[in-house]
Amino acid sequence: MQHVTIVGAGLAGCEAALQLAARGVPVRLFEMRPGTMPPAHHTGDFGELVCSNSLKGTDPASAAGLLKHELSELGSFVLGAAYRCRVPAGSALAVDRTAFSQTLTRMAHSHPAITVIRQETTDIPDGDVIVAAGPLPGAALESALTALVGFGRLAFFDAAAPIISTESLDRKRTFSASRWGKGGADYLNCPLTRDEYAALISALVSAERVHAKSFEKRELFSACQPVEEVARTGLDALRFGALKPVGLTDPQTGRRPWAVVQLRPETATGSAYNLVGFQTNLTFAEQRRVFSLIPALEHAEFLRYGVMHRNSFVDAPRLLTPGLAVRSEPRVRIAGQLSGTEGYLEAAASGIVAALDVLASRSDSPSVVVPPTTAIGSLLAYATDPETVDYQPMHVNFGLMLPLDPPVRGKRERYAAYAERAHKDMAAYLHDRPDLAPPHGRVPLPPAEEDGGE
Repeated sequence: MQHVTIVGAGLAGCEAALQLAARGVPVRLFEMRPGTMPPAHHTGDFGELVCSNSLKGTDPASAAGLLKHELSELGSFVLGAAYRCRVPAGSALAVDRTAFSQTLTRMAHSHPAITVIRQETTDIPDGDVIVAAGPLPGAALESALTALVGFGRLAFFDAAAPIISTESLDRKRTFSASRWGKGGADYLNCPLTRDEYAALISALVSAERVHAKSFEKRELFSACQPVEEVARTGLDALRFGALKPVGLTDPQTGRRPWAVVQLRPETATGSAYNLVGFQTNLTFAEQRRVFSLIPALEHAEFLRYGVMHRNSFVDAPRLLTPGLAVRSEPRVRIAGQLSGTEGYLEAAASGIVAALDVLASRSDSPSVVVPPTTAIGSLLAYATDPETVDYQPMHVNFGLMLPLDPPVRGKRERYAAYAERAHKDMAAYLHDRPDLAPPHGRVPLPPAEEDGGE
């Protein structure tokens, strides 16, 4: 059987490779790291998480929870690895990022149908290709992509939050809890008084930033806005955003704090935490100065500073089919963040779709069009609809869903109805397309709690 070439061993590339290999299709998986290291990466491991270690909530009646259900039905290898490497994070699915990436690396290297090639790809290979090079492809590959898709590609910036040592925290100034008490006391919460919050905001808006080169100054994607940019939009912007205190009570005062900085575990041992919502473009020196204004972080030791880096993605509505094939060159598919899907599991979902679309084309079956009433289908329908204008990377959300008929009143009830409809439509689609069902079965999901807002 002719091999499929996959460029990039991120979440989309790993998922696509493992899906194809599980069906007996030989795969050549190219990964340029560690020989060539993009600025956002730190290791040569596959599926390295360079931003948050959270894969979002598990509530079945949320868009993120629905996505996990659909990935389970499709037999997602990435989702399975995430649950095996899970760390406490309330109602969210967060992972020990080192264990997670090492798990995916072992899975790819040990599969007899996957040939791993540690080499930078400088052009678009022959035959069936899935380009999942991530938002930071090498310069030569980026030029080859530009030649393939034209000059309609766009760019945005992604920002990562700092990681700090647990031992350096002032635990007397924190309390353990998840919002609304959902999922256990997995977060460390750093309460701020009104004056402490105001001082932090003042320092954020005046701090020295790392300025991007002029050719990189493009729009910032809202889901990864640097914390200092959010602070610039208004004094209370963060207090109603990442630092919202709702659902939390400080046991020392018995009251809800004015604002709360949440810390989420980075490792299974709890030796490190990241600052939730604190992706930043401040200089390293300013990060030390400004974030030490958070009382619990006064003497924090930074294991990794926040960084901001350039990301690229294609103009999917004009370029890609619902199966993520390039319309002008259908043997080539583009998956992951490069296709404009924002989010870790969204990238994995795109890897599955791209892999299944390759299989469909080889068997002369209809191309893959996931029902638009599902989380995955609604995301891809938005991303590949030529009518979509001012395209920006997007994650799954109920705002992309087709309206319910008849309408359902009440947010919670409406979201539950979206999920119920999606379950039925995905099940019906897989029933009608047995060629797309995972030969290794679905991924079992542990019981999920309602999201607490993290």
